[in-house]
Amino acid sequence: MGMEIERKFIVRNTSWKNGAKGIRYRQGYLTMDPERTVRVRVAADKGYLTIKGRGSGIVRPEFEYEISHGDATTLLDFLCLRPLIEKDRYRIEHGGFIWEVDEFLGANRGLVLAEVELVHADQTFPIPHWAGEEVSGDPRYFNASLVKNPWIEWQD
Repeated sequence: MGMEIERKFIVRNTSWKNGAKGIRYRQGYLTMDPERTVRVRVAADKGYLTIKGRGSGIVRPEFEYEISHGDATTLLDFLCLRPLIEKDRYRIEHGGFIWEVDEFLGANRGLVLAEVELVHADQTFPIPHWAGEEVSGDPRYFNASLVKNPWIEWQD
């Protein structure tokens, strides 16, 4: 079984961005219930279908399959729940780890999150100076949650 082990942090400044090149992502959800999500994603010229199960802490089952760009676009345009998640994703190396920094657009504009995937849940890693508060356990920051409750709607 595929497993995702991921830690997520709010990004506190733009110092990570120096020279980084992002890829535009569009993603949507076919279903979101407490036991599973089914996500469709377009990243550059590739399409993906991802199934994620209920997790325990920072660990959860994940299965991802490449699908045609055309099928992914059609699913996003006609079958996925709204709003879609739109973001630019940047891959940044820090301390031997690849961090993915997501700069959200659309209904989540202004939110910037960084995540790092780990091999095991108790793995240690250096946290970049631009990574702020950890939000790994806060379901409001899950992409699926940002569809139901976009970030711009819960700002003070």
